[in-house]
Formats: sequence, C-alpha cells, structure tokens
Amino acid sequence: MSTPTPPFTPSADLARPTVADAVVGHADTPLYIRKPNAEDGWGVYELIKSCPPLDVNSAYAYLLLATQFRDTCAVATNEEGEIVGFVSGYVKDNAPDTYFLWQVAVGEKARGTGLARRLVEAIMSRPELADVHHLETTITPDNQASWGLFKRLAGRWQAPLNSREYFSTEQLGGEHDPENLVRIGPFNTHSI
Repeated sequence: MSTPTPPFTPSADLARPTVADAVVGHADTPLYIRKPNAEDGWGVYELIKSCPPLDVNSAYAYLLLATQFRDTCAVATNEEGEIVGFVSGYVKDNAPDTYFLWQVAVGEKARGTGLARRLVEAIMSRPELADVHHLETTITPDNQASWGLFKRLAGRWQAPLNSREYFSTEQLGGEHDPENLVRIGPFNTHSI
C-alpha cells in the first residue's frame, strides 16, 4: 500500500500566519518564521549566495537541510513568500544537549530587523529542542556581525559565552580564515 502524497503548498501560502511559527517585523512589512520544506531549497541557496562572506554550499545541500533537518532549521519569508532569512543547524548526536548552528543568513531586505536573533530563538523554542541547553557555532575572528549576534544571545539568555580556535587556516585549505568554536550555555530553553 502506498502512502498518499501530501498536497503541494506554494511558498507564498506557507508564509501565511496560520503556518508560521512566529510573525516578526513591522505591521506593514511582516516576516514569517517557519520550518523549511522541499520547496525552499533553491530559495535558501539563492539567499546564501546573496550574503557574502557566507560559504555557499550546493543547492542540493540546502534542499537536504530543508527536508532532512527541517526541525532544526528555520526560514523567514515576506508576504510574497520570498525567503529573506535562514538558519541551519542540528542537535549533536554525541552531545544531545547541544545545538550546533551552521549558518545564519539575513537578506538585505530584512537586515536591521533583529531577524537573525528571532530565527535562532524560534528554533531554540521548539519542543524538539526542549533538552538543549548549549548552542555552538563557528565564527571567523573578523566576522563582527556574527560575534555581535552571539554575544547578544548570550546576554539575553543570561548564559556564558566561551570561544577557542577550532579549525585553523591550514585545516581549511589555506584559503579560509580560521574558525573559532563559540559555545553559549548552559541556558534554559523554556525561558527563551
């Protein structure tokens, strides 16, 4: 017996508040935060390409994130369904109390709205992450926007932030700045 295929739902319909986890922004320009799906893979890929200095992975990788890791990723769309923000990450198998945040991207149309923080907090507030008490990510030493975001999160969550070198330039092929491992926690996801 075959499983029925769920009906196709266009991205613009998914942006509606009844589907969104959160609605943020201004009343005249709302942004909708929700779990991604297969229809979002290409839009996420295009968003990442428009957000240097983020490393751009294949469209296939973003499609996998939007489907296989949807419970630990989030997209933000505008009213037209355009993807203007994305966060990807996963709960670590060897440390189930730790969420590893892989990428944060906010498109030009949504910058300055606090969307990056809201995306991260939307994920951290999901029931699937109730047992998570630490957040990890990697940041290059000169990425001031990311350092600012994670320092703000640590302050809001009243949790310590620690960092150390994680991947050296040599480990990254000699053409990439080193990556520092940044860890926030412990924190209580129920208070986010």
